[in-house]
Amino acid sequence: MNRNLLRLLFPLVTLLSGSAWAVAEQPRGEWVAVPETAAQQLAEHRRIDAVLTGLKPQRPGVIDAYVIVIALDGDPVFSREAREAGRVLANRFDAVGRTIVLANDEGADKAGAPGSPHTLALALARDAELMDRNEDVLVLYSTSHGVPNQGLVYKDLQRGVGIIAPPRLAQLLDPLGLRNRLIMLQACFSGQFVPALRTPGTVVVTAAAEDRSSFGCQAGNDWTLFGDALINHALRQPLPFDVQLKRATVLISTAEDKAGLQASNPQISMGSETAGWLAALDSRAPKIASSPVGQPIPGLGI
Repeated sequence: MNRNLLRLLFPLVTLLSGSAWAVAEQPRGEWVAVPETAAQQLAEHRRIDAVLTGLKPQRPGVIDAYVIVIALDGDPVFSREAREAGRVLANRFDAVGRTIVLANDEGADKAGAPGSPHTLALALARDAELMDRNEDVLVLYSTSHGVPNQGLVYKDLQRGVGIIAPPRLAQLLDPLGLRNRLIMLQACFSGQFVPALRTPGTVVVTAAAEDRSSFGCQAGNDWTLFGDALINHALRQPLPFDVQLKRATVLISTAEDKAGLQASNPQISMGSETAGWLAALDSRAPKIASSPVGQPIPGLGI
């Protein structure tokens, strides 16, 4: 991370953590925005509006999953991971037509819209509007860098930089009244989000403990280690979700041991009221495995 970016981030870190949180409740207060022309703003507004308008309604009597995948950091590895994760998660959770991918484009491989705190808030609000909040499931996968004791990094040098702290992510989610939530966070130190997001109806999965780094986030990679293990390998297998999680943690641990790295120690929090909707989603999961895509991570190949 370069020095100029750090100069922008650290004041925001102070603002968005601890006792200073109360003064940062307005959405624009969580990042420093890079000015855009009116034409650019209008084009992006139309793009996200088209994505949100095109989502399918929920099906009465069916536990539908609504999937949001977001690359909060503009480094190419995160956008590559997010775009493919959107395809995998849409297939795994029977959510084709109910999936939004917020990430940067790369050639012909397009996302629905760029990833930012603003587009994430819009996507969450739209999903909540369409969902049966007592029946359906929100599936959120975020991939980015993380800062210890602070939160997730938002960095897009064309649009803005900042930090999303655990209380802020909870503040985006909790007022929506969504009972059932599967939240997967790929970032260093992402275990710090578990206490803020834990509820009886929520599953939280993080790439690392609150005091540990995760690996594979170099810009030239196709996947992070966590994304490769969980999304690109485990979730492609025709297995129950809890077994897929166990398989992913074994893959991560094996790769880290092989490379001589300190264990990232992924965190899994299973709420006491999640078994029913997990079983319903498992029952509609694909019965045939799909093949991983992308190049193995140098030194951490799975």
